Amino acid sequence: MSDTSTPFLSDVTELRRRAREHMEKGPITPSYKGDIARTVDILNAALATEIVCVLRYKRHYYMAKGINKDAVAAEFLTHANEEQGHADRIAERISQLGGAPNLNPEGLLARSHSQYVEGDSLLDMIKENLVAERIAIESYTEIIRYFGSNDPTTRRLMEEILAVEEEHANDMADLLESEAH
Repeated sequence: MSDTSTPFLSDVTELRRRAREHMEKGPITPSYKGDIARTVDILNAALATEIVCVLRYKRHYYMAKGINKDAVAAEFLTHANEEQGHADRIAERISQLGGAPNLNPEGLLARSHSQYVEGDSLLDMIKENLVAERIAIESYTEIIRYFGSNDPTTRRLMEEILAVEEEHANDMADLLESEAH
């Protein structure tokens, strides 16, 4: 049973006053508990990771060869497009926080959690994509824990991206199994 004598929201008049104060901060209100500079740094590393994944998947799409090339290449292209969507969403969140998305190609690999490994065969490409997805899963899980309740919007964004990365890893594991037999 909840206590109905305590209002759900704070004083509405005070909320309205605070909303007008520091309007230049956009969505960042006094209730934001995260470290904005650190959040932007973390998100720029995730952005670099996504861009590297886009580039690797695109290369694999174009370089796929062999009897199962068409189906596997189609999967690579789908994943490349989804990773680009992740990069776009992360860049947008960085902007919302007042930061600047780091899209500079110089240092991209150093900022990324994943690596850019070309792979010599279709099987190698699948393995490298699976490794990269597993790296993203581990690092994004840590990022989600870091944000916790201090930045629920960024945490939720990363949770949504994590769910897709897990699907990608599952897809690559399925391809790996079918290519190995």
